[in-house]
Amino acid sequence: MTRFPAHFTRRALCAAALALGLPAAMAWTDKPVRLLVPAPAGGTMDVVARIVADQLSQDIGQPVIVDNKPGAGGAIAVQAMTSAPADGQTIMMTASNVLTEIPHVMKTAFDPIKDVKPVAAIARASVVLVAAPNFEPKDMKALVAYVKANPGKISFASYSAGTASHYAGMILNQKAGLDMQHVPFPGSPPALAQVMGGQIPLMFDGMATSKGLIAAGKLHAIGVGAKTRSPQLPNVPTLAEQGYPDLDFSNWIGVIASAQVPAATVDKIHAAVAKAAASPKVRDRLVGAGFEVGIDSTAAQLAQSVRSEYERNAAIVKTFDIKLNQ
Repeated sequence: MTRFPAHFTRRALCAAALALGLPAAMAWTDKPVRLLVPAPAGGTMDVVARIVADQLSQDIGQPVIVDNKPGAGGAIAVQAMTSAPADGQTIMMTASNVLTEIPHVMKTAFDPIKDVKPVAAIARASVVLVAAPNFEPKDMKALVAYVKANPGKISFASYSAGTASHYAGMILNQKAGLDMQHVPFPGSPPALAQVMGGQIPLMFDGMATSKGLIAAGKLHAIGVGAKTRSPQLPNVPTLAEQGYPDLDFSNWIGVIASAQVPAATVDKIHAAVAKAAASPKVRDRLVGAGFEVGIDSTAAQLAQSVRSEYERNAAIVKTFDIKLNQ
């Protein structure tokens, strides 16, 4: 849900440019790196992790092993990271919602502000409202009318309780006076399978995991959850255009580390990740996968953005009375 202002992006590009000049000898470890992902293979975080891991491995001269540990709102992966030695060899690729959204509605075994250190933001993905191909409504006006004409019969999927995918559906319920039921899943792939199959008609999903399915006609895009149209789906109107400006969500995806990792090591990880993310090959692959590229300039600035988003989401949860398994 982080929005990157112009000056933020300029600083990020400068940092990335500096990082490009760093030699492989600046690698923070001489052993294989374990890159945890708190989601199943094929999801948004996993896609970014595998794209970046290939380049990062080349740059630091060590294997970067992607290790998927989904479940418990990211707590399983965070626990694995914080239980590992604080030497930076075990890090995590995550979406910001794991730190700024889920802890408000799930009992997580970690404090997103105290137990982890944001290291580097790599990409951003907007949320898009998608529908099953056979779902009759094709825009928000028709969707709202259809749900109201079928009370108690329409549900929406999410890629986990307490995420933007969940928040957006509940906010739409409140703003439009709907009664859609929330059906959470452990990640995008299993949820999207149900939507494509028509078992659940609607879902707010990340652009990266839905873009290809929309292009293939397996999903229909009703609107993008942002105030401006996405370059990934330029012909799809925003939900703001269709009368719902509060449905404005995007997640950053990036690397975090245990709060116990020394600052000097965090700086080295940041430099290496920034270099990998700035690679033209990586940027092209990220854009092709449906992401907007954006790199935070410093770990400290990213930590502040996490705190700001955490506070914003706390207000959303309170305002819309969003609860676990709602």
